[in-house]
Amino acid sequence: MQTRSLAPLSLLPKSVVGLGKEILRHVLRRPVVGLAVVAEQEDGRVVLIRRGDTGTWALPGGTVEWGETLVSTFHRELLEEAGIERATMGTLVGVYSRPDRDPRFHAVTVVVRAKVDAPSRPPLNGLEIREVKAFGAGELPADLAMGMGDFLRAGLRGDAPEVE
Repeated sequence: MQTRSLAPLSLLPKSVVGLGKEILRHVLRRPVVGLAVVAEQEDGRVVLIRRGDTGTWALPGGTVEWGETLVSTFHRELLEEAGIERATMGTLVGVYSRPDRDPRFHAVTVVVRAKVDAPSRPPLNGLEIREVKAFGAGELPADLAMGMGDFLRAGLRGDAPEVE
């Protein structure tokens, strides 16, 4: 006897379900939880991504998906955005919640340090991420997208975690 799931969402394509979740986030007007990573390679260079929407550099990361932990988000986002297959999560840099950081929505962003291998493949979505590059200390861009310059500077300082 074959059983069929009665859950109506399971019948919809994943892209439709994802779009519906994104719309609900905005409709419910609750902050979105995100993760950003100060991704440092063994040689001390920091891996950044160039965003497709603004053309500016940013830390790799993104929103926590339904059913994910911060640790699974960490690995998924590094792989999707930066092509990093091996990474070890380090210490907490801070939790940032100022509503004006991201013009798209109010985000609460958890920022962590990480030791990462060099990217081994291109980003999964070439429209979202234009480029991935490792920067030495003297080469880092002055301004990062969405106020992430604060995140990066705090991560490189290595001070106690900040809470905003």
